[in-house]
Amino acid sequence: MQRNNLVPRRSILSVPGYRENMLQKSLGLDADIVMLDLEDSVPVDKKAEGRKKIVDFLKTTNNSGKTFSVRVNEINSAFALHDILDLLENCSDKIDSLIIPKVEDVSEIHFVDKLINSVSLSKGEEIKTGIEVSIESPKGLAKVNELAAASMRNISLVFGIADFSSALQMRMFSLSGHGENEKEDYPGHKWHYVLSSILIAARANGLSAIDAPFGNFGDLDGLRESAKLSASLGFDGKWAIHPSQISIINEVFSPTQEQINFALQAKEYYELASKEGKGSVSVDGRMVDGATYRLALKTLELVNKKR
Repeated sequence: MQRNNLVPRRSILSVPGYRENMLQKSLGLDADIVMLDLEDSVPVDKKAEGRKKIVDFLKTTNNSGKTFSVRVNEINSAFALHDILDLLENCSDKIDSLIIPKVEDVSEIHFVDKLINSVSLSKGEEIKTGIEVSIESPKGLAKVNELAAASMRNISLVFGIADFSSALQMRMFSLSGHGENEKEDYPGHKWHYVLSSILIAARANGLSAIDAPFGNFGDLDGLRESAKLSASLGFDGKWAIHPSQISIINEVFSPTQEQINFALQAKEYYELASKEGKGSVSVDGRMVDGATYRLALKTLELVNKKR
């Protein structure tokens, strides 16, 4: 099973699974990933209804050009088993990944991995659906490296900020973690350690790293600042909870034209220098060596993904 590393993951739009109008509306939006949610945004008495609506939606959605993921309920719930089985047995070909919330132990990832393999054997066809691991607690963060390496199906690590805040017993300055009042709340970037830990574990295992949503969707300047922080660390993308957030997230997590031009220039000059037996070259007063060359290639790879 090969991971689908060609799918860009700049913007991941969360859509409540039981809201049929929102499911249909998502088809016309520019999010890289449409994340159909069965967990926090779905009331307990609508879990089964939400599951059925997602299955029906995916089965009847043809040639939309969209990439879909589904956030199932946490593994230690009464709903996760039916979520996974119903989705994979009916529409596995439409699901790029399953997002597993509140993961704290590798056994949860192993369980999902084996379920996918079992359904694949039952159907007599390869299921390429990947796994995205949501880190939402100190226990999950403490085992983040083990979780990242738990399955070859793993695609990404996702930061779940609201439950993480609750688990740390933080004071409620914001309704949704990344959101309003962050500057008044703490004088520095209070999530730097958590984000860096998730990012390092993801990169060490060849995974994407996805930041939590910005809860105050009316504050687009705040969203841009939040996205720029995680993008500057090296994150691949960010969840969106409102359509108005998508374009800003896509912009922030895409290379600028200036960065693309310098990457092309650095690549060209370094490759010419290499043919002359040189290990570095000066480009507009800046040194370009092997490390810079690899950064340039990564930038150009990101551009190709967005096409």
